[in-house]
Formats: sequence, C-alpha cells, structure tokens
Amino acid sequence: MKPIQLITPVDGSVYAERTPLTLSEAQSAVDRARSAQKGWAKRPLAERIALVKAGVARLNAMKDPVVEEIAWQMGRPTRFGGEFGGVNARTDYMSEIAEKTLSPEMIEDSNAFRRYLVREPVGVVFIVAPWNYPYLTTINTLVPALIAGNTVILKHASQTLLVGERLAEAFHAAGVPDDVFQNVVLDHQTTEALIAARSFGFVNFTGSVGGGQAIERAAAGTFTPLGLELGGKDPGYVRHDANVEAAIDTLMDGAMYNAGQCCCGIERIYVHEKHYDRFVEGAAAWVNALNLGNPFDAATTLGPMANKRFATTVRNQVAEAIAAGAKPLIDPKKFAADDGGAYLAPQVLVDVDHSMRVMMEESFGPVVGIMKVSGDEEALRLMNDSPYGLTASIWTEDYDTAAALGAQIDTGTTFMNRADYLDPALCWTGTKDTGRGGSLSYLGFHSVTRPKSFHLKKV
Repeated sequence: MKPIQLITPVDGSVYAERTPLTLSEAQSAVDRARSAQKGWAKRPLAERIALVKAGVARLNAMKDPVVEEIAWQMGRPTRFGGEFGGVNARTDYMSEIAEKTLSPEMIEDSNAFRRYLVREPVGVVFIVAPWNYPYLTTINTLVPALIAGNTVILKHASQTLLVGERLAEAFHAAGVPDDVFQNVVLDHQTTEALIAARSFGFVNFTGSVGGGQAIERAAAGTFTPLGLELGGKDPGYVRHDANVEAAIDTLMDGAMYNAGQCCCGIERIYVHEKHYDRFVEGAAAWVNALNLGNPFDAATTLGPMANKRFATTVRNQVAEAIAAGAKPLIDPKKFAADDGGAYLAPQVLVDVDHSMRVMMEESFGPVVGIMKVSGDEEALRLMNDSPYGLTASIWTEDYDTAAALGAQIDTGTTFMNRADYLDPALCWTGTKDTGRGGSLSYLGFHSVTRPKSFHLKKV
C-alpha cells in the first residue's frame, strides 16, 4: 500500500507518514469491533459514561503535545491552545443527558399490557473526521456513540493523521477496550469498499460536498444511515438596529479565525446601508491588525492554511473577483509572511455580487465579501441565494425579529449577535448541500441508536 504523507503547512516538510490498512486488514478491524460491541453495550450506562469521561480527561492531560501537533499538522497558532474547551463542554453535556435520552419510554404497564420504546445502539459506528477542527468534530459523534453502547472505528483526515492516534491512546489508557474504539488509516478505495459491504450501523462524515457524494454512492443500496456535514457559505446580516462595533468584532473573528477554515465560519456579510461605511471601515481595520506568521510564534494570530492547495483556491477566487470589479480593502504587502503558498494574507472584498465565485462557492479561507443592502427583504434574498445552509448570523436588538427572520432562512442554525459557535444543547445540522443528519443535543443520541418497540400482552 502506498504510504499516506502528512505535509505540514508550517514549512512544507513531511511531518508524518502512515501506511493504510489493506482491505483485508480493515475488514478484520470491523470484525473485531462487531465482536466487541455486545459486551460493551452490556456494561452499565454509568460505567460507559465514566470511561468516556476518563478518556477525555486523559486527552486533557496531553494538552501540550496535542497543541503543538495541531500547529504542525494544520497550522493553527499555539496561542489558541487547542480545542479542549469545546471537547470538555460537549462531553459533559452529552454525558449529563444520556440517561434521560436513552431510558426506555413506558407507554403502558398494566395487568393486561406492557408497551414501551427503547433505543438500541446501531452496532459499529464509522467516523470519517476532518482536519479543520480535528478533535471537536470527532468528539461530536465519538462520545454519544460510545456512551450509547456502540463500538467506533475512526478514520481521520490525512492532514491530521496523529489526532486519531492521540484519541485512541487517551481512551485506551482510560480503560476503553482496544476493539471498542479503533483508530485506522485508510485510503479512499478501502473506505468506500467497507461502506459498500454494509460494515457499519452508522457512518458520520464531515468534509467536502464531493466527499459526501462519494460516501453516498458507496452506501447506495445498503440502507446504511449517514450523517453528512459538508460545505458551507455562512452569511452574516447587520440590520439597521445592530450594535455595529460588536458585529464587526464577532463577524470578522468568525471570518478569520483558524485562517477561515471553519465549517460555520462567516464567508459573506450583508450590511444595512445605514451602517455600511462604518462596518467596512471597522472590518478593514480589524483584519489589518492580524499578524500572519509561524504558528509557534506567540505573536501570531493568523497561521498558514492547512495546505497550499487550499490557499490556491482562495487566491484564485479573490483574483477572479477583483478582475470582475471587486475592491480589495487589504494590501497583501502588509503581510510579509505571505509566501504564495500555505501562508496567505487575509482579504476583505467590497463591490462584490453573487456572480462571483467568492460569494457563492465555499472559500474556507481568510477572505470575506461585504455587500450593502437596503433592508430585511434584500438581505433574506441574498442569504438564501446559496447552495449551502449551515448557519446564519443576524445582528439586531430584538429576539422576535431575529426569530422571524431566521424562520425565513434555509439554514440549520440561526444565531443572533454571535457566530461560529456550537451549543452542545442544540442540534448541529444543515440543509441543502451542507448535508443531512444532526449531531449534539439529545438528537445526537438518536443518530447512533435506533428505536425498538416492545408490545407485551398477558393472556
């Protein structure tokens, strides 16, 4: 098998290399997971929860090497300290609601009938995780899957090969059996073959639209449940009654954090004409204050993109938009670290429209376009003019207004006065080409379990 190489964006060198499993080896891993699942599910719920939380605690103990490895693997500055806040919050919440969510629902318990519903684990859960938030996105499914009594096979993105190894190391050290949670390295062909062979009770994939389509094709005819979180082009709308300063700070952070490589990052902004000039001025100033550089430098606030080919996509989108009449507000020369490769200067564009790729196709980089709008009607039309629907951010001073506008946006989550955030108590889901299914909240347990009914009669 051809080795899979992890090319670090820090200096372009090979940071890690792993040989993927053969199909036979991968099938053996699935067989071990299937054999271990019944015994794992028989353990008391409280025991499974305790082991999962212990695994996360072990991961927290690895914070220093994990933060350093993330910087080497995908370029996030070490000053931001990893993903532990979200990992811990999501683990704690899903653990807290597990007993209530997974408990049988009694419909009748009488001398004549006992009728009730239970939720059973689906068996072996397959997680295909992305590189941009490699721990958080895995935890979203890993924690509820294990708590619910499933075994898990994790395949991480080639850009973050070491993440799965760290997770397996932590969970195994905490007492989760080796066959209950397995980290594997697979190529695309073997991944698709396993899915086509109906190896899994549930497949969760986070990645590109093209990747999601490949997963769907592989699963065709197997009736395997899929959870797909795919592309995004999330909008922000600054209304006439918005707090402009707060909107600038949050929306620009949502556009630029993690070098713009966020599933729910802000990629397009619509500003009421009343605030447009002030917002544009503030947005440019906010971005010009960023410091592009080596992620190990404490002064760096913007690291390289995870791969130079990702940066090439953004450069091409920006160049095409400028050629079509867009105005760049940021002088790339101010960012000396821009090397034409993975290190990419951020950009804010005005005089953009929806004929430009930068406003319609996912950028997944440190660029955002800003358009002036006359009011709610125009903003709603533009926000909905997208093949994606993950989140939308509305800036207003009124709950009812935000709710009414959100009801008219084809999106998975509506935010008011915040952006680029996951609340573990709320379902993380999307519409259109963003995918299907949902994680987190009590519904996250529904994805990794199936309903089973008992209708018992006395004669």
